[in-house]
Amino acid sequence: MFTRRNLLSLGAACLLAIAAHAQSPVQSELRFQARSGADKNAGVWIDGQYVGYVKELNGPKKILLLPGKHEIVVRQAWYKDYVDHTVLEPGEIHVVTVALEKEAQPATSAATAELKIVATPTRAAVFVDDQFAGHVDEFSGGGRAMLLTPGPHRLRIALPGYQPFETSLTLRDHQKAKIETDLLRGSIAEAGAMVTNNNNN
Repeated sequence: MFTRRNLLSLGAACLLAIAAHAQSPVQSELRFQARSGADKNAGVWIDGQYVGYVKELNGPKKILLLPGKHEIVVRQAWYKDYVDHTVLEPGEIHVVTVALEKEAQPATSAATAELKIVATPTRAAVFVDDQFAGHVDEFSGGGRAMLLTPGPHRLRIALPGYQPFETSLTLRDHQKAKIETDLLRGSIAEAGAMVTNNNNN
């Protein structure tokens, strides 16, 4: 039979065990190193889930993962995808050095229309005609805009935990257009395949 004293001792032992478990280095951490602007602004997918762009993934937005096998994909428009399949150990700090290689880039002389995007959250991913183009912050503010060819385009802005914004627009030669929106909170399931599946090339 437990006495009050026995129960107090047992409770204290349980609290100490919980505290010790909380302090144990179970999770692994990802850190990103990048040099060029293209590398720093590249989008990051972990296990098929968009998590943000390289230069923001530190401090309160740092990536902590459970130990085990993970797939890390770093993507930027006009660059080859960087893919890292790694097995993380408990407490490991895994450094991802981002140095993207350029792909053959089509001539941009035909891209005469400008599109500015003002949206929140600014870390949301932007897709044009089903291709990852960057994140919102790259296409807003002074001197920042996306260059597109005249004609019809499909635009999608998405971030896990929010309802995606989708629209179609037709741009004219040398037109300057602007889209403003605030993503509404929603389920992670509503973000759509482009932010929850890295196979959207």
